[in-house]
Amino acid sequence: MDDRDARAADTDDRPASDEHADLREEPLGVASDEVSRRLAELEDRWHRAAADLDNARKRAARELAWARDAERARAASVFLPVVDGLQDAVAYAEGANAGLVEGMESIRDQAVSALEHLGYPRIDTAGVPFDPRIHEVVSVVDPGERPPQTVVAVSRLGFGTPERLLRPAGVVVTSADG
Repeated sequence: MDDRDARAADTDDRPASDEHADLREEPLGVASDEVSRRLAELEDRWHRAAADLDNARKRAARELAWARDAERARAASVFLPVVDGLQDAVAYAEGANAGLVEGMESIRDQAVSALEHLGYPRIDTAGVPFDPRIHEVVSVVDPGERPPQTVVAVSRLGFGTPERLLRPAGVVVTSADG
């Protein structure tokens, strides 16, 4: 037997060092259970983090859409007095130079088109039932031959939809009492 074989025989008979005692004494199933528990805990934390990230993305998208709509409404509402002024100028100039009236109407229509492009369509239809979501009553007239609560005339343009109203249309309606 050479020196290597003798040393190997000596080490096999010696007790194991204390640093590895916990691995020998603990059954393999117990360590495996601890690893499985830790893995399940880490997977749960990962799923929660992924869900939190998804919720943050959705919240940011909602807040961005809300801010965009609010800014669009603010810009459009600043533009409303221009539209009103042009509307008044067209009404005032009706008896004046036809070319001047036509030019002012064209500019007013461009302003109204800009508001429509911002997502606020014009509300100016007469002969429709009164809708308190988009109409504001400025005057009431006798129904005569018309159905009650019908829009007879629009005295101020409105802009928007029932869901996104910039300004209600000022309307003249027939009374509810027929």
